[in-house]
Amino acid sequence: MLELALIALLTFQAPVTATGCNSGSTLITACTSTDGTQVDISAGITTPGGGGNSGGGAPPQDAAQPGAAVEPEDCGPLGCRGNYTVVTPPDVTIDDLASFRPASPSISGQPDGFGVTGMPTNVVAAASEQIIPGTILGWDVVVRFTPSGYMFDYGDGTQARATSGGSTWESLGQGQFTPTSTSHVYRSRGVYPVVVAVEYAAAVDFGSGTWRPVDGVVTARSGAYPVEVVDVRTALVDRSCAEDPLAAGC
Repeated sequence: MLELALIALLTFQAPVTATGCNSGSTLITACTSTDGTQVDISAGITTPGGGGNSGGGAPPQDAAQPGAAVEPEDCGPLGCRGNYTVVTPPDVTIDDLASFRPASPSISGQPDGFGVTGMPTNVVAAASEQIIPGTILGWDVVVRFTPSGYMFDYGDGTQARATSGGSTWESLGQGQFTPTSTSHVYRSRGVYPVVVAVEYAAAVDFGSGTWRPVDGVVTARSGAYPVEVVDVRTALVDRSCAEDPLAAGC
């Protein structure tokens, strides 16, 4: 009965003959022999497209081994870029700085609050570099404003551009009513509102420590500084008031 069961199994899995081997595309190959009293069976497994593996031998050398170490990819000193996206800060225009406003400049004059017709009135403006943090296009940024130009409006229809805000007579070592780079001579009496507009060059830093200049300028204006211009008349006198305090006009 045992011999009949084994013969039936071989018939189900692969064609079997009295002697010889069956090979080809079948997964199981068997060789049988019989002498009429017993059946001898030998079998092996054949992989389609490859060589057979009989007797449980070692797998081919190029087969992947479970748990084998994978060599890391060598991407050089800059690292591999396959797993991330490089994002660069946006280009900034002067219109993007609309929410960043430098402080208004200050303005003063000499003599303080008045001038004399036909003589220089010295006007001095003050502005400084400013650093303002904020956000542009969703990026944290620091904006730097640097004074680059000064436009003076003297209130009598006259304007003048200067590269600085000017200096006092004392700091220049000059006497009163002498001309400076920002002084102005009024020809008529009256009260004149003097205004200065300062142009600021802008630059931005997105945290890299590098300032990126922005084309254009941002302008900030001062409030009006009133200058009262008067006439001054002189008269010939015999002695000065220091010499004769009781003289007319002293």
